[in-house]
Amino acid sequence: MRRTHFFFGRIAAVPKRIHAPTSAPTPVGPYAIATEAHGFVFVSGQVGMDPATGVMVMDGVAGQTHQLMRNLSEILGDLSLSFDDVVKTTIFLVDMDDFSVVNEVYGQYLGAALPARSTVEVAALPLGFSVEIEVIAAR
Repeated sequence: MRRTHFFFGRIAAVPKRIHAPTSAPTPVGPYAIATEAHGFVFVSGQVGMDPATGVMVMDGVAGQTHQLMRNLSEILGDLSLSFDDVVKTTIFLVDMDDFSVVNEVYGQYLGAALPARSTVEVAALPLGFSVEIEVIAAR
């Protein structure tokens, strides 16, 4: 599907590429793992699921965060990107009391070029996960 938008009175095509990295856990719904448009790559929220088994990592919120950050790293790598290319992240927490644990683990994976970030508390996440992180990277 091609989308169009107006830019100073002209219509410009907006190509969208859908990526399905094989290193990522299988999506639990009808969505793309990553979508690219205008030089930005939008990676869907990842959870602490082992991509080999499709099972939740059972090491608490820290273990889930380590696994999802490894998942994000693999997805970005499959797209020839890294955490250095990430410009924005959103963290979803079921319990804001887990903020410091997630923050500590999250920080271990990022380089000096820290992205903008939002952290929000949500009522629940799919399949009982405690934390989910989505990223936007720039080419």
